[in-house]
Amino acid sequence: MTKQKIQIFVATHKKVTMPLEQVYSAIQVGSALNKPFEGFIHDDSGKNISEKNPFFNELTAVYWARFNSDADVIGLVHYRRFFSYSKQKNLNKILTATDLDRLFDSNDVILPKKRRYWIESSESHYRHAHHDLGLDTVRQVISEKYPSYLKSYDSNMSRNWAHMFNMFIMRREYFDAYTDWLFDILFETEKRIQSTVDLWSPYEQRVYGFLSERLLDVWIEYNQIAYKEIPVTFMEKQNWILKGGKFLARKFGIR
Repeated sequence: MTKQKIQIFVATHKKVTMPLEQVYSAIQVGSALNKPFEGFIHDDSGKNISEKNPFFNELTAVYWARFNSDADVIGLVHYRRFFSYSKQKNLNKILTATDLDRLFDSNDVILPKKRRYWIESSESHYRHAHHDLGLDTVRQVISEKYPSYLKSYDSNMSRNWAHMFNMFIMRREYFDAYTDWLFDILFETEKRIQSTVDLWSPYEQRVYGFLSERLLDVWIEYNQIAYKEIPVTFMEKQNWILKGGKFLARKFGIR
């Protein structure tokens, strides 16, 4: 029996097998735009931004959790990616309720292991992978709405590592504070660039999800939040040759 209510949302856009542990809640993202899956939470219920899913990706689940979950500890993982101490691609090996109780006895925030970009910075990696407009605009928004965060933003963009995937587990007070800050920035960014984003490819239209991956560490650093890193296990086979080829193509301007 857990000592506090822990709810880890598993974001998915397709019907897949979900963990049996009761702390995990399957949430179908973009439910407003697709046929709902039976037995899943639908992100178009309650206060939501489900219709923005093509642009905000898994963040529609984060927004839903902010306004509709009553949990004391809230997290987000993906149907393909889970926090786990094991490298086995097995849902029985992911973090359990017991693991989480133990972790939150002495931690406030859980993040994935850092992803390192050995030959470039976080900023250059983003610019090689995506359109410049999103990154340029989000920095401008931060400079106007949260100028005290700008030093932390620039510092994080110059580093060669980041906590990626929009994965985290946080005590409620941290989760609320982070998401309120995050969506305030993203919604203002959306107002300024959405007419251009509408012209991009479906992949690049997920710009606000991509941007949020760069903003998590900014908030963590500025607010001096201590965190514990846990490895991430990918439940599907990764094609590293294909990923590497795409990275090199982007780096040398081949799109």
